[in-house]
This record gives sequence, C-alpha cells and structure tokens, in this order.
Amino acid sequence: MRLLATSVGRPRVVGSVDGQPVLSGILKHLVTDETIFVASTNIAGDEQADLTVHGGLDKAVYLYPADHWPWWERELGIACKPNSFGENLTVEGADEDSVCIGDRFAWGDAILEVSQPRGPCYKLGLALREDAPMRMVMSARCGWYCRVLQEGTAPTSGAITRMSTNVGPTTRDAFVAAYHPRVPRALREAVHAAPALAEAWKYAVGKRLHLEG
Repeated sequence: MRLLATSVGRPRVVGSVDGQPVLSGILKHLVTDETIFVASTNIAGDEQADLTVHGGLDKAVYLYPADHWPWWERELGIACKPNSFGENLTVEGADEDSVCIGDRFAWGDAILEVSQPRGPCYKLGLALREDAPMRMVMSARCGWYCRVLQEGTAPTSGAITRMSTNVGPTTRDAFVAAYHPRVPRALREAVHAAPALAEAWKYAVGKRLHLEG
C-alpha cells in the first residue's frame, strides 16, 4: 500500500444546520514536512470537534483509498484530491475488500491496526456534497480507521507495509454489517465477533443482530 499524502486539520466552521454553525475537523490540509509524529489518539496537528463520535483510541488515523476517485468523479462529478473525504492518509493499492479488521501496518516507526470502517455523517455532506454520505453508505466506499499500537515518527509519503493479514471480516463486511439491512446473519455475527473490532462498531452491529432476533 502506498501513501500518497498525509493531511491534518483543526476544527473550523464547515457550514450550518438550522442556522447554527457546524464545527468539524473534516477540512484538512496537506502536511509538507517529510515526517510527522503519530500519537495514540491523533497524528500531530490533527484534532476533532466532537470527541463523542470522532477521534479517540479506536479512530486515531483515518485512511481513504485514492483508488475510489474515478467512481466518485463519474457518479457525482466530484474532482477528488488528497483529503477530499477528510482522511489523514490518502493511500492507493488497497481497498475495503483487501483490508481486514485487525490487519496491522508499519508506517515508519508507528504500528497501526485496522479497527473499523468510517461511518459517514452529515458533516461529510456539508464539506463535500449533500448526497455524499448516502452515496458512501450505498457503495461502502468508506475507508477505514486505525488505532495506534505503537507511537512514533512516520514519513508523510511512501510505503506503508502490511505486517499481518487477518483472516477475519473485511472492512467492507464490517461496514455492510452495520449499515445495510439485507445481510446474512452469519456475516453480522462474524463481524461482531472480530477481536480487533472497535467497541462502538461492535455495538452498532449488535443492535442489528438484536433487532433481527
């Protein structure tokens, strides 16, 4: 997997809802330094506006594949670029079907572990286009979050090396298990049981399982 760009951002107003300004860290800028420090809850210079739903140990670093850009450009006419989706790391050579929950990657001195897919919220619509969250849900082109198992200094471009591949559910499996109604129960159960899955995502999948009885 190749890292094309690293981006960070601090909360600022991205739009308004019912006349009230909305703060978000989704609008990021490219890091021009050659290296950056990766901490347990953030990479240097990155912050979130609402820590109840963004950031934290299980969502320290967000990766999004540039491999999806042609689809977005074709479907929505969006001119994609690094950090278009609020990601910290814009990567290529991997997607939700090839990255599994629990996969580990070496990024410089830091070690990342895939913890959950990205769940789109209305702020993506404010930053990109109103129907972008719905399109992300329908297509499962969501990207993935990682927790930081080992802090350290990392390059802002170049290779990110896969250290281990999990035989468990893929990131796409985990996404559809939480968001899509017609999913085999066995798949939801497999996702729910994944040891590395973030607790918040496990809870969302568990709610689906409970409703299905």
